[in-house]
Amino acid sequence: MRVYPPYVDPDQPVPPLASLGRVHIVGIGGSGMSAIARLLLDAGLDVSGSDAVATDHAEGLHGARIEIGHDAAHIRDADTLVVSTAIRENNLEVVEARRRGLPVLHRSVALASVAAGRRVVAVAGAHGKTSTTSMLATTLDYCGADPSFAIGGELAATGSNARLGGGDVFVAEADESDGSFLLLWPTGAIITNIEADHLDRHRDLDGIRSAYRSFVETIVSGGFLVLCADDPDTLALRAEAVARGLRVRTYGLGSADLRLSAVVLEDGATSYDAELGGTPLGRVRVGALGVHMALNSAAVLLAGLELGLPAEQLIAGLDRYSGVHRRFELTGTADGVRVYDDYAHHPTEIAAQLRAARSVAEPGRLVAVFQPYLYTRTQTFAVEFGAALGLADEAVVMEIAVNREDPIPGVTGRLIAERVPLPADRVAFAPTWSGTAQTVIERTRPGDIVVLLGSGPVYKLAPEILDLLAERAADQQ
Repeated sequence: MRVYPPYVDPDQPVPPLASLGRVHIVGIGGSGMSAIARLLLDAGLDVSGSDAVATDHAEGLHGARIEIGHDAAHIRDADTLVVSTAIRENNLEVVEARRRGLPVLHRSVALASVAAGRRVVAVAGAHGKTSTTSMLATTLDYCGADPSFAIGGELAATGSNARLGGGDVFVAEADESDGSFLLLWPTGAIITNIEADHLDRHRDLDGIRSAYRSFVETIVSGGFLVLCADDPDTLALRAEAVARGLRVRTYGLGSADLRLSAVVLEDGATSYDAELGGTPLGRVRVGALGVHMALNSAAVLLAGLELGLPAEQLIAGLDRYSGVHRRFELTGTADGVRVYDDYAHHPTEIAAQLRAARSVAEPGRLVAVFQPYLYTRTQTFAVEFGAALGLADEAVVMEIAVNREDPIPGVTGRLIAERVPLPADRVAFAPTWSGTAQTVIERTRPGDIVVLLGSGPVYKLAPEILDLLAERAADQQ
């Protein structure tokens, strides 16, 4: 059974872009919704939007009218309302749109409207979607393809999370969390990995697997699918895809069409030898740290080849990739301590990033600061989160961020802190925002690195931590 996002009628065709008229976006300040807004603006549509608070994403949407707070009056001149899964039916603007008979579209439908008529390459997976999508977009751009793209993060080189390009390729980050990726009908797709997550919607791992099988069924006839051969659940999709007539290419550290070897992490970048079908392609370097980033870049290389681009150009484009904001991003240094920010919010992502960060930290220590985001995810993966944070030398766990879910009694960040397998004096639970930065400072010394982890506003701690570190340094002079 396919699981579609709320607000979506799968039997209704995707509306033509020109039919949307004036578009109002509820929650326009989020990374995904601001990307939709940017694309609509690039397409020449009138765009307005609202959000509970001001965000950097929204402030960068020049030409859009932005309202803070939600009010029925905000959609006074709208022809179409665009929402995300996080927006509830009792939202004042949704209620008013229903009363007026306006179309209320899920963001995935709006994205499909923009992408119509282009060769869509959808990037899916439990982890690595944003990095892989951004690598693909920037690499194709280097190769002269002038792609359109929609990414769940901002490119470090441009500060943008979306663009409507002049070429015929549209690169889209495809979200499995609510079934959004079933609406793109791509020409080609990448699946980086499959893992249990978003169980509030997909129930269990079998539900996740079913969702990805449905996603593969949406790839157009004659299209291509790039799979990570190192992940058994991902590789299991190969037979079904081949039976549907798709061209399937695999990548990985083990047996795969594109095999990676001699992986080296240094100077904030990762390099490896690439071999395709037994033929060496040369040394590949990507400006992102970690074996997982090497694998993401291999997926990009295969997708680029499937789109008809030469390997030499693709490798050169990957070499110029400069990352995405909030993906192991250095925010500053003070008192000999470097502070990094990373979006990792699942145990597997946290473990991968901390392993990569270790190569940067040594000979100093690694201090991990994690802000959980969802109550359901915290409840389900508390043990796994604790184990991942145990890869650090010191761990600080914050309270769960205010999010789209209602609280679950007894579920707090303490559940994770109590499960970190480090000595008790090297683990702290920080129940209040105001005390977190000081807690972190008390656990650092010159030569350490601090990594802020989470999909919520944990990144806002960085300036406060750096200021306190600078004050400590000044006091010691």
